[in-house]
Order: sequence, then C-alpha cells, then structure tokens
Amino acid sequence: MGDWNLLGSILEEVHIHSTIVGKIWLTILFIFRMLVLGVAAEDVWDDEQSEFVCNTEQPGCKNVCYDQAFPVSLIRYWVLQIIFVSSPSLVYMGHALYRLRTLEKERHRRKACLKAELEGTDPIQEDHKRIERELRKLDEQKRVRKAPLRGSLLRTYVLHILTRSAVEVGFIVGQCALYGLGLSPLYKCARLPCPNSVDCFVSRPTEKNIFMVFMLVIAGVSLFLNILEIFHLGHYPFGQRSQMFQGSAGATPPAWESQPRVPLWPLGPLFFSIPISSPAAVSDPDTPPVSLVPSSRSLQPSFPLCPSQEYPTGS
Repeated sequence: MGDWNLLGSILEEVHIHSTIVGKIWLTILFIFRMLVLGVAAEDVWDDEQSEFVCNTEQPGCKNVCYDQAFPVSLIRYWVLQIIFVSSPSLVYMGHALYRLRTLEKERHRRKACLKAELEGTDPIQEDHKRIERELRKLDEQKRVRKAPLRGSLLRTYVLHILTRSAVEVGFIVGQCALYGLGLSPLYKCARLPCPNSVDCFVSRPTEKNIFMVFMLVIAGVSLFLNILEIFHLGHYPFGQRSQMFQGSAGATPPAWESQPRVPLWPLGPLFFSIPISSPAAVSDPDTPPVSLVPSSRSLQPSFPLCPSQEYPTGS
C-alpha cells in the first residue's frame, strides 16, 4: 500500500478547522479506513488472482473468469474511495487557510492603525489608555490558528460535507452493484474461451466477506456522521442566538432588536434596513415615504478609525 503520510498530514490540518462531528469523521477515516486498509485488508486480498483456481486448463479461461468475478480489485476500489471522499476536505482547507491569512493581515493592520491613533492622542486622555490596553491585548494574543466558521467559509464547509456525502453514496452503491454484500466460494464462469461452464474457487472467501461488510458499515457510519453534521450546523446558529439574551429570568432583547424594520434596497453586499417606531407606521398614508436611495450623509461611516475586533487564538 502506498504511503499515507502526505494525505494524513493534510487531513490533520483539516482536523483543526472542523467541528466536533467533523473531527469524529476524520478519526474514523484515519483509524477504521486508512489504518485497517493498510495494515490488514491488503494482506487478505493480495492473493485474489494468484489463488483464483478454475477446473480447466484452457489457455485464457482463468483470466477472463477472474476479470468477470473481480471487475475492480476491492483494495484499489477502497483506496479510490478514500481519496475521492477526502478531496472535498482539501478544497475546504484551502479556503480556511485563505481566511486565516486574511485574519492575520487584519490583525496586523489593526495594530498599525492603533499605533498611528495612539500617536495622535494625549497621554492623559482616556482614549490613550484604552488604545494602550488594546495594543497590549493584541500583543498577548497568540497567532491565529483557526478561522471562525461563518459567512462564506461556513457555506464552503456545508458544500464540502454535501459533496463528500454524495461521493460516499456513490461508492457504496458501486460496491453493492459490483459484488453485492459478499463473495461466494464457488464462482461459475461460461465466458469464451472457456469450453463450457467452468467452476472457479475464490481464496479465503469468509475473511474477504468480513472485510467487505466492515468497509460498508464504516462507509455507512461516515455517511451518518455527514448527515448529523449538517443538522448540527443548522441547529448551532439558532441555539447560539437563543442564548444571546439569556441571563436573569424574564430577560428580553433590547429595544432595537424588537422593533419592526423596513428593508431598503440592497446596495452591494449589504442590506440596509431601518427600525420604525410602530407597525402602524408602515401602512399609515400620512407617513412620508422612505427613500430607497440613501443620502451621502447616511453613507458616512459611524464607526471609529480602528474598530474593536476579536480574533480567534490558537488553543
């Protein structure tokens, strides 16, 4: 079996940027697929052609019967399955590393911005002390190792789970179509150039059947984990949002959150909306219309030069 070190080292990086369910999926891929395939399964299947015996001496008959009994070597089939199932994770890892470099650049840019702002403030002012505290906090933070799973990175993560689920289903169906759920010790072959129906015998059929069922079960478990991770990702944002205002009994969201809002026309990647004081204002004919084109004054930034931002740190 080929060297798995390169693929293993790449998937270890994917492990850092995965959810808890994704980490379980990668553990199963490492231990129950790659390790079992490289250590045990290869020895069981290395004699599949040499020990495939047929009760005929007709030249070429054994080869065509073996080709019919084993269209694809299951060892190579499982290797292809691991490679194709792992490929979407490599695409996601590339996006995660890109986001990681972007966060690092933003972190350094913020430090430079704070230093420039620090030089323009009076040392006795409160803003000066606040900027010094933020600079010390940025200096104490470790290097960013994990990009937050949100926005475009979250969409890429969900897409890569759906892709590897589809690939998993395809390989499960392919194995069942080629070999079914197991091998028979006796294989009857009537292909040319065999003179008649020939009996061929498969070596170690019971042991091979055990590995075939084992790999199908592991593929099914991996598919279940993919579905579970989709539900986990769909439930997590709502659970996180429901905990935002949990505190004392009877806690309610702030007033701006509970006010009805009138959506305005989307400009670029943003979607502007404004709060209104009461729902009746929407249908009140005396209410002046809302302009869909924001004025130049409303487009002026209302945030400071160096906005505060939290950066994930390595654990």
